[in-house]
This record gives sequence, structure tokens and C-alpha cells, in this order.
Amino acid sequence: MEASQSSAQSQGFWASVRESLRGSHHDYTEGKLDRAILLLAVPMILEMAMESLFGVVDAFFVSSLGTEAVAAVALTESLLSILFGVAIGLSMAATAMVARRIGEKDPAGASVAAAQAIFVGIFCSLPITVIGVVFAPELLRLMGGEEAVIAVGQNFTRTISGTCSFIFLLFLNNAIFRGAGDAAIAMRVLWLANIINIVLNPCLILGLGPFPKMGLMGSAVASSIGRGCGVAFQFWVLFGGLSRIQVSWQQMRVNWEVLWRLLRVSGTGIAQVLITTTSWLGVVRLVSSFGSTALAGYMIAIRLIIFAILPAWGLSNAAATLVGQNLGAGKPERAEKSVYRAGLFNMIFLGTLAVAFIVFAEPLLRIFSRDPEVIRQGSECLRYICYGYGFYAWGMVVVQAFNGAGDTMTPTLINLACQWVFQIPLAWALAYPGGFGATGIYLAITISESVLAVVGFWAFRRGRWKLKKI
Repeated sequence: MEASQSSAQSQGFWASVRESLRGSHHDYTEGKLDRAILLLAVPMILEMAMESLFGVVDAFFVSSLGTEAVAAVALTESLLSILFGVAIGLSMAATAMVARRIGEKDPAGASVAAAQAIFVGIFCSLPITVIGVVFAPELLRLMGGEEAVIAVGQNFTRTISGTCSFIFLLFLNNAIFRGAGDAAIAMRVLWLANIINIVLNPCLILGLGPFPKMGLMGSAVASSIGRGCGVAFQFWVLFGGLSRIQVSWQQMRVNWEVLWRLLRVSGTGIAQVLITTTSWLGVVRLVSSFGSTALAGYMIAIRLIIFAILPAWGLSNAAATLVGQNLGAGKPERAEKSVYRAGLFNMIFLGTLAVAFIVFAEPLLRIFSRDPEVIRQGSECLRYICYGYGFYAWGMVVVQAFNGAGDTMTPTLINLACQWVFQIPLAWALAYPGGFGATGIYLAITISESVLAVVGFWAFRRGRWKLKKI
């Protein structure tokens, strides 16, 4: 009896996984929560894995071009973290508004919100494009890049900046799909973009076959083409009626009421992410003061960390969708319970990855670099940051739960206190007066992010997010 019951549960699990990958029409405001989380989280985890793979693939092929090229990519991506911050902040609002309208059984309202999000994304990308293209060398110098790094990396920075609208739209359109519950479509978008990037990266960097040998520029071109193809696919789905949410050309006009609500929610969402990303810029600036090898080691370690963290954001994004849709359906208790279940699953997932990263830190770094000092710095960074993974797991889920409810202010204030008021001063104090050097910076990251998780969970338990109207 027990064996047959276990077999049935296993079959049910794999049937749900297959359904999640095909695309599910499940009502996430009804039925078992664990199944709802599974249906949303599996494609979201794979989507986030593909997003992180962009960075890992680039790092792998760029590492063959030398330390200056790796450092140039690290500084460029640090600068673009501002862009990512704006895009993610807008995505929070898009997911929250679309999910709330879907929960209210108002697909037309969800489509209008999606159209306004696309307008805002295109508009916001324009000034970032101009600044990045015109002032690339100055921006790299501002970030502490040595002259050799600037010489190698300035055209890379210009190319990535010139196509930043693709980055914006990838984030926003996938946020729309996730809010609607179409996580499988968002997953397919990034699979397409990554396959193109993986194929083109070595071809354009190394000049394989008929392709020109472009060096570091080849990585920028490959990434941009991959992202551009992903955006084209997104629009084909959105305007072709191939998802739960369909945007018509008639809806592609400004709706000031919806636009204002979107901006109100996304304003604090953008501030929330910019606080995080600018604090990361501060950390990168501190690390760069210890030389290019320390910066290269940190960059590779962070790529590996993101490779683990971004799939964990898949579970967190599942929680955000469930919170938004269930609040829209008038079921706040179900929304709260979904966060606890997602947090538990996330802790198990990240805890397992932390053990693997701590044990195999050096072999993992050797994949990306042969420089002994880069390997030492990177493995040390990797280990220290992974010590806090259990806390990060819960922190990520509760932060996304706030955002899914449309309460972007609470995590914004928490991020400000923990990352700027606490993390940056602590990193400086441990690195310089404390005499720990770069190790002190890594330790400060672990301590501050763990404190953030504890404070975030306390705020979530208070329950004020259940009253948020958007």
C-alpha cells in the first residue's frame, strides 16, 4: 500500500513538472499550494538559470583573453547594475499589477498594465544608452579601472550600453508573463536568447569558421544578438495571442491612470533595487582598490554565486506571483502560506548549493582562471558569501512577497538600512582599519545580508502587506 502510494506521488510530481514545462493553465488561487509552487517555480528556476548562464558563459570565454578583459567585463556589468536596477524595479510593478488583475479575473486590465510597462521600459532605456555610448572610458575610469582595462573594455561597454533596451524589455516582458502565470513562456524566451549567445560567443571572440575574430567585442555582440532575438520572440507571443495575457495594438497608447499607478509602485521598487546595486558598486570599488587580480577573483566568484542565486529567485518569483494573484482573489491567508512553503523549499535548495560551493571552491575557480592569486581571492570570496545562504533563501522570498503584494516601500527601507547604513561602512572598517583586506569585504557582505533576511522576515510577519491596494 505504502509503495503504491509513494509511486503515485512520484508520478504526480513528474506529471506536474511536465505540465509546468509545457505551460500550465492552472488557477493559482485554488488547489494545493505545493503543486501551485511547483508549476510556477520549475520554469522560473530554469528561466533564472538561463539568465545567470549569460554571465557564466561570457566569463568562461572572456577569461581566455586575459585579466584586463575579465576586469573590463566586471566593471561594465557593475555600471550596468544601475540599468538592471531600474529594469527589475519596473518588473516588480509589472508583475504585481498583472498578477493582481489576473487574480481579480480582469485580463483586459492586465493587458493595459502590460502595455504601460512596455512604454516605460523603452523610455527609461534611452538616456542610459546615450550616457553609456558617449562616456564609456570616463565611466570605466570612475569605477577604478586601470588604463589597460579601459583600453581593452571601452568598446565592449559602448556596445552593451547601445543595446540596453533589449535588457529592459527582456526583464519587463518576462515579468508580465510571470505575473499572468505564464512562467513557461518566460523560460523559453531565455532559453532561446542563451542558445544564441552560447553559439555566437566563441565564434565571435575566437573567429571560428566564417566569423570574424572580434576578441572582447565579440562577447558584447553575441550577447546583444541573443537578447534581441529573445525580445522579438516575446513580442510575437504577446501580440500574437499565444499567452494568457494578450496585448493588442489598440492598447499601445498611454493610459495615464494605469501608468501613474505603475510608476507609483515601481518608483520605490526601482529605489529598492538601486540601493542594492549601488551598494554593490561600492563593494566593487572597495575590491578594485586591492588590484585587478582581486577584482577578477571577485567577479568570477560573484558569477558563480549568481548562477546559484538566480535560480533561487525563481522560487522567490513564484511566491510573488502567488501573493499577487491570491490577494487579487481575496485570499490573503493563502498568499501568506505560499511564502512560508516557498521559503522552506528555497532554504533546502540554497543550503545544498552552499555546501557544494564551499567544498569545491578552488576547482570551480580553476575553470575560469589559471592565475593562482585570482583563484585564491575568488575561492575565499565564494566561501565567505556562501556561509549566509540559509539566511539569503528566506530573505529573497519575503522581499519578493512584499513586491508581489505591491508593497515595494518596506523592502526599500530595509535595503537602505542594511546595505548602505550597515554593509558599506562595515566592509570599509573590516578591510582597512580592521586589517582584513578584501576578506573583510566578503565577510561584511555575509553579515549584512543575513541581518537583512532576519529584519525582512520580522516585517513580513507583521502582515501590513496584506492591506496594500494597487
